[in-house]
Amino acid sequence: MIKTRLLGMLKNGRKYVLLQVVWQWLGLVAQIIIVGCISRTLSEAYFHKLNVKQLLIYLGVALFSVFARMVFDRLYTEASFEASVDVKNVMRDMIYAKLLRLGSGYRKYVSSAQITQMMGEGVEQLEVYFGKYISQFVYALVAPVTLFLFLFQFNVKAAAVLLAAVPLIPIVIMIVMKVARKLLDKYFTIYYGLGDTFLEKLHGMTTLKIYQADEKALEEMDEESEKFRRITMKVLSMQLNSTIVMDVVAYAGAAVGIAVTLGQFTIGEMKLDEAIMFLLLSAEFFLPMRLLGSYFHIGMNGMKAADKIFDFLDIKEPKLGKEKLNKDSYDIVFRNVAFAYEKKGQKVLSGINMDVPTGKLVSIVGVSGSGKSTIAGIIRRQFKGYEGNITVGGKEIKNISEDSLMSAITAVSYNSFIFPGTVRDNLLLGNKKASDKKLNSALNIMNLLDELQPLGGLDYLLTEGGSNLSGGQRQRLCLARALLKNSPIYIFDEATSNIDVESEEIIMKVIRKLSKDMGRTVLLISHRLANVVASDEILMLEQGSIIEHGTHKQLMDKKGSYAKLFMAQHELETYSGGDM
Repeated sequence: MIKTRLLGMLKNGRKYVLLQVVWQWLGLVAQIIIVGCISRTLSEAYFHKLNVKQLLIYLGVALFSVFARMVFDRLYTEASFEASVDVKNVMRDMIYAKLLRLGSGYRKYVSSAQITQMMGEGVEQLEVYFGKYISQFVYALVAPVTLFLFLFQFNVKAAAVLLAAVPLIPIVIMIVMKVARKLLDKYFTIYYGLGDTFLEKLHGMTTLKIYQADEKALEEMDEESEKFRRITMKVLSMQLNSTIVMDVVAYAGAAVGIAVTLGQFTIGEMKLDEAIMFLLLSAEFFLPMRLLGSYFHIGMNGMKAADKIFDFLDIKEPKLGKEKLNKDSYDIVFRNVAFAYEKKGQKVLSGINMDVPTGKLVSIVGVSGSGKSTIAGIIRRQFKGYEGNITVGGKEIKNISEDSLMSAITAVSYNSFIFPGTVRDNLLLGNKKASDKKLNSALNIMNLLDELQPLGGLDYLLTEGGSNLSGGQRQRLCLARALLKNSPIYIFDEATSNIDVESEEIIMKVIRKLSKDMGRTVLLISHRLANVVASDEILMLEQGSIIEHGTHKQLMDKKGSYAKLFMAQHELETYSGGDM
């Protein structure tokens, strides 16, 4: 019922949980004092022994206790809030830190939808679990014992009966828990599956519309939603039934206690004021445990959410390197490199040997599926588990620290992301210390300054993904951001894909300038061979292997696969141009 590992992780939170129990217990003590005052007042009034002085004393003590209980309730609420804040901050920080340690290849272990749900709904479940359930669990054990220790001095039998009835509620909880565990496992499996399906359909909405497959996608979503609705109703039904059972047990226990109290009073084993105290406090034996029962489904959801988060946190991480890149060399060297996406799967790269010298422009070309982007992903450590040796600056890439490698490499792909916010916000990701003058200079290099100036320039507000820019403008903005980082190595993975000719020419001019004039190491991956003509070396990939390499002239003279593909593209582009 209690996740000790969770408590161990949240050192500050444990203090607030303890405070919650303390404030609840002090509130119970105040309640006992209030009941004692009421009992004495009624008893002495019945026997005509109550005078004004005593009435004022009882009234004053009762009012003070009422005020004290209000203060304790307020302090309990504040401690609950602090515990909730702590668990949210700590768990989200841990999930984020784990993502950073897994690196850009985290999708190999967990989907983006699962991460979103863990960071959102999962952590929110823990908030209630840690802020309410755990303290109530402890208090529900402490409160009946406290009441028993107070009441047994007046009548052992009645106090013992009330205490003995209390464990019936946790017994019911344990029975329900066995049934609920399997049900909640199924619930969370369907819940995460629904999230995956929703994000998948959302990301592919445009494609689904183009191919008129949106209705089928809607049907699939309806099926997933219906499964989730059914399992949710089963969970709610289970929770409702368990609540009813716990209510019956609680009220039955209180009724038995009241009956025993009246019996003891009738035979003279209990005074009137003692009987009144037992009657008024009998419900207090069961209320904490009953409230725990109402929190039970929250506790179960929290524990299952914690299990999912712990499963993620327990994912075995690849060993992180600690070496730093030196500033003298940024040569990228592949020797006999092979790679498969799955351990026993088909290799998508085999026997790759290539050199990308510092300050040179090396291009990788080939038909779709030949392994071009996989090479880029391996260099960026998006994909791990390759065979062979890959070095950057003479150091094995596995041994280089993540920070050192990421600071040295800037990757620009066809789907580089534009964040919601201003143009300035997006550019500052490349260099957070850059002045507006420097930002405008980067935009000017990419021929964007004049286009954005009428819209607000650096203050122009971009929507998600930069959807209020053209494709070419988005890509040029991404490249302007990359230029601001000013890293020694640039990887362009189909950076000119699906954009207008004018933007393509601007981008290619800047890419060539990075190598020729600025001495940057550039790896260019392109499906369009006209863009790689000026490269220092071109590597032709086919089915995961390098079949040709050399300059454009050398490869054209060979009249091999590269030359055939180049001529085929040239003829197609010439034909399209003439036809227009």
